[in-house]
Amino acid sequence: MSGVPEPTMTTKTGDPGPVVDDRIRVYWQTGCTACLRTKEFLARHGIPFVSRNVLADDEAFAELARFGIRQVPIVTRGDQWANGQVLADVARVAGIPWGTQNILAVAELARRLELILTGAQRYAAQLPDACLDQLLPNRPRSYAGLVFHIFYIAECFLEHDQGIGLTYEAYSRTPPPAMKSKSDLVAYGHDVQSRLSQWFGGPGQSADWNARADVYYGEQTLHQFLERTTWHAGQHTRQLMWLLDAQFGIAPERPLGHEVFAGLPMPVQVWDGMETA
Repeated sequence: MSGVPEPTMTTKTGDPGPVVDDRIRVYWQTGCTACLRTKEFLARHGIPFVSRNVLADDEAFAELARFGIRQVPIVTRGDQWANGQVLADVARVAGIPWGTQNILAVAELARRLELILTGAQRYAAQLPDACLDQLLPNRPRSYAGLVFHIFYIAECFLEHDQGIGLTYEAYSRTPPPAMKSKSDLVAYGHDVQSRLSQWFGGPGQSADWNARADVYYGEQTLHQFLERTTWHAGQHTRQLMWLLDAQFGIAPERPLGHEVFAGLPMPVQVWDGMETA
């Protein structure tokens, strides 16, 4: 593992009008990997916060309107806000000391991501056909949408190399109409994995991993974007394994273990308010 420089501050101060109070607020939604990680980060450091679930409270997003924001996770304190995707910025808003963080080497992240995508294909194939259009617990996303999202996270990394920056809206995309069955979803996952492997074996060999990535959540290097891609897909794959067992009583085939996720900055829990699998 190698150290990476502390990320540049992306906390922003707008013109939000009168400050109501100085309490820390976390705006989040169920099933959001970075939301869960943000809440765990604050709790681990003993920082109390007001929890604002945007799916359960219509006023939550309205509160963020004064900052011109409509996304999660967001952490606010008075007239400051930070995107929860970057824990260094959350730490500054919350007054938590932050030093240089370690990040797995590029080759290791690529290896982990391949294992995660392969596992996600296995677990997608195990889902009951009748559940694909059903919604996840307390989240307006279908099981098919979750599977597609896992693979599309990696697709977004590939799109970045084509000059397509990562937007918040990109992660909200749903399966195209032609992608109707489990076999369609698994085939898509296999295609993304194959193209990603080719990229790492080709153009990725000469990539500048210290270059700034064009991502919506602040100043991040390409190396950090790859780390985010890996643990993001990994956390959703953990969710898929957990849902197979908890919702359908199906044991995941060759479940991914601690060795796949160790060293990645992932949440401890799999799903908000529920025990991990």
